[in-house]
Amino acid sequence: MKQLPKLFFTFLLIMFFGCTGFSQEKAIASDQRYIFFFHNGFIEQNDLSVAHPEYGKAEYNEILDSYRKDNFIVFSEIRKKDTDVHKYAKKVVKQIKVLLKKGVSPGKITVIGTSKGGYIAQYVSTYLANPEVNFVFIGCFRDVDIEEWPDINFCGNILTIYEQSDVLGVSAIRRKETSKLKVNHFKEIELYTNLKHGFLYKASDGWIAPSKKWANGNYE
Repeated sequence: MKQLPKLFFTFLLIMFFGCTGFSQEKAIASDQRYIFFFHNGFIEQNDLSVAHPEYGKAEYNEILDSYRKDNFIVFSEIRKKDTDVHKYAKKVVKQIKVLLKKGVSPGKITVIGTSKGGYIAQYVSTYLANPEVNFVFIGCFRDVDIEEWPDINFCGNILTIYEQSDVLGVSAIRRKETSKLKVNHFKEIELYTNLKHGFLYKASDGWIAPSKKWANGNYE
């Protein structure tokens, strides 16, 4: 399937179906899988050419390229500064519902988010409330979230990935236990890169490879 320029992969599904060169029939082929990817907060506030003082350059384009090379259709964009998590998540829920209405199986849709993008992904899970959709939350849970973000409820096939040296992302078992919606599959992966929160800045197979497996319906 023809790959499109990076700037064309936005969240505007109408533009996607109408202006990207994919026919609607090809876009919703039964064997096609889709990824919605939400980047971390640093990219919201800084140009991609700016390196984080501790974690280095955020490899946003490299991450998207990795998914595309495995034949996923990727929806992603660089968000505006200070994006409201709730409003953005609700916008994405509408876009996912467009795909579902066009006949895409929910199990062929995966929502992946890192850091702040992971919180957006968690709210997509909450608002969409579809237990068949896949979600990957990366470096985006702290124990205080139970009190600070009490309205989040996991729903779907949930994979969480966190780094042992990262204080900004720990095991999300507590969130699963407090969630009131249906979780069909749940798995956690703990990494040992010693990169702290910087692990998710890298286009590393340490977290990208398991997220691809999850997006392909491998929940083992």
